[in-house]
This record gives sequence, structure tokens and C-alpha cells, in this order.
Amino acid sequence: MLSFPKTRFFIPPFLRPKVKNLLRIFPSKFKHRDEIKYWQNEWSNGRFVNEYYEQTMLLLAGESNSDFLRDKIVADFGCGPQGSLCWAQSARARIGIDVLADAYSQFAIHDHNMVYVASSEHRIPLPSNYVDVMFTMNAFDHVSNLSRMAIEMIRIMRPGALFVGSFNIGEKPTFSEPQTLTEDLVHAKLLRHLKVEVAQSVTTGPKGDFYKYLREGDGPAIEPMHLFRVKATKPT
Repeated sequence: MLSFPKTRFFIPPFLRPKVKNLLRIFPSKFKHRDEIKYWQNEWSNGRFVNEYYEQTMLLLAGESNSDFLRDKIVADFGCGPQGSLCWAQSARARIGIDVLADAYSQFAIHDHNMVYVASSEHRIPLPSNYVDVMFTMNAFDHVSNLSRMAIEMIRIMRPGALFVGSFNIGEKPTFSEPQTLTEDLVHAKLLRHLKVEVAQSVTTGPKGDFYKYLREGDGPAIEPMHLFRVKATKPT
């Protein structure tokens, strides 16, 4: 079952600009606390699983197996604490990037065969031109400063590096997810720096099977709230 952090609080439209400003100033006070509570609840209820990551990441990449990762440095931006890259054993290195990585030690991440790196809201502590393959799944709307984090994601990718991402489009902002993404916004902040090979709009699947219609190749008409799949490369 694939699930995503959601806050318990709805933010009225007239308060959203003020809340976004507060989240930029005090991210650990609001957004980070809310996300950790989500993961603590998942952990205490025995819902920590990572089997779906392999299937989902290969689906997003349009690959049938992990051969394309062989001897590559692979990263997952906004990885969460469930071992999202444990499956990618052909890679030379597997790096989970997350602003909450320090707090994830309570979830036994030391048992995962990957490295976790604690990012800030403004900088990813990895060298420039370093990562060969960058994944990100349902993470960009969690970012407070889109422009800065997009620049950082591009900076740490090597020229020619592969980018594979999925974005939740049109969702109302929450404490955990302060951004309401549009495809145009994703292009303006991130994809304009990349050579886009695939940009696919897909209807969001039912609860528990978020990528159903991407996997099956059919589904209802695209709605304002939908999934945006991207495969791209960093120009050389």
C-alpha cells in the first residue's frame, strides 16, 4: 500500500499566503513536526513497507529492471524513512535525501542498505555534479522554497544525469505540503533546467494504489488534481 503524509488540518484559502510565509520562516515548528507525527503513526501501526518502491520507481523510469542503475550513484530526494532505494542493489551508491533524515533514526534506518543525508530547506550536502540518477516521488510539494531546492537538485546532478520524478498536481496546501503545484510551476522552477524526454499527465489512482492508471495505461479523464510523471536528463 502506497501512502503519503497528510496533515489533519485544512488551511482556508485566505490564510494560505500567510501560512506559506510562516512555513518558510519556521519550517521545523510546523511542517516538520507534522510530517514526523505521520511517520510515527505509520511506524507504531506496523505499516512500514518498502516493497512497492522498486515497482513504482521502475514504472516512473519506464524500465523493466534495475540494469540502468548499474554502477551509478542514485539518489532519492524526499526519500522518507522506509528504505526507498534498498531494492537498487546494482547501483554503486544509494542515497536518501531528506530534511528529516536526522529524526528518522527512530525508525531503524540503520538497517537499510542505503545512506541517508540530512538536507536543509536550502542546501543538499552533496558535491556538485555528483549524482547519476535522481528520483523524487511526491516530494516537491513538501518543499518550502521551490526555487532554491530546484537549483540544489540540479547542482548535485552530473551532466547527462537522469531525472525521474512524480509530482502531485493541484492539491490544496497543508502544513506538510505547503505548495499547490501546477505543471507550469514545475516546468518554471525545475524542468526548464533539464532536457525533458517524458512529461505525462495521469489521473490519480484510488487510495492505496496511487499509480494505478500509470501502470495500467488507462483511466478516467484528467482532473485538476492529478499525477505528473517526468523523465529528463541534465544537459551536458
